[in-house]
Amino acid sequence: MTTPRTLLVISAHAGDFVWRAAGAIALATSRGERAKVVCLSFGERGESAKAWRAGHSLQEIKAIRREEAQNAAAALGAEIEFLDAGDYPLLESRELVDRLVRVYRDLEPDVVLTHPPADPYNGDHPAAARMALQARVLAQAAGYDAPGEPLGAPPVFFFEPHQPEQCDFKPDVLLDITPVFDKKRKAMECLPAQQHMWDYYTDLAKRRGVQLKRNAGPNLGLPHATMGEAYMRLYPQVTDVLA
Repeated sequence: MTTPRTLLVISAHAGDFVWRAAGAIALATSRGERAKVVCLSFGERGESAKAWRAGHSLQEIKAIRREEAQNAAAALGAEIEFLDAGDYPLLESRELVDRLVRVYRDLEPDVVLTHPPADPYNGDHPAAARMALQARVLAQAAGYDAPGEPLGAPPVFFFEPHQPEQCDFKPDVLLDITPVFDKKRKAMECLPAQQHMWDYYTDLAKRRGVQLKRNAGPNLGLPHATMGEAYMRLYPQVTDVLA
């Protein structure tokens, strides 16, 4: 029997993986693949304004965001792990990179999704990307002191930031998430702390779906209800067939 493919998603905050990559996660799990989300923080300081205004304490907010993210991951059929590294700022450290190396070695992912390396609005996102990429390289090193075998070379895809034009984000992969968009919407609705994002990312999926169809063949002007997610690929695709 072949081992199921695995997807690793490294998310700065507890909600990022839902808005940006829930469709990819749901597609993977619908095919029987394993998907794991690693949240470096809960987004407790910078992405939980509603809870702060309601008078909750820091620990209460962490618990709220943990439960929301767990519910969202469950809706997508994914595993989730929280490193509780803090946010605003998310500080890069050797220790945190080492924890990610160990995740890579344990999971041996076939595909990695994370933030793009530029975001002038939120330094936590590029910090997460830098650590995710550094850990991937270190996990490949035979002499790195961590359990497991050296990692192969899983492709890395950057998921779409909230304001792509200011983040040098030019998608070169459009993913059709139409069959699983209901799961993505359900996962989004598990995050009432950021309810203002629900319709924004539904509308974005519609726009990316339009672009997907315009790049998918002779179907211009025909009605459709395609939903999409946009990604940038970091490393070259290796293939013997151009497609």
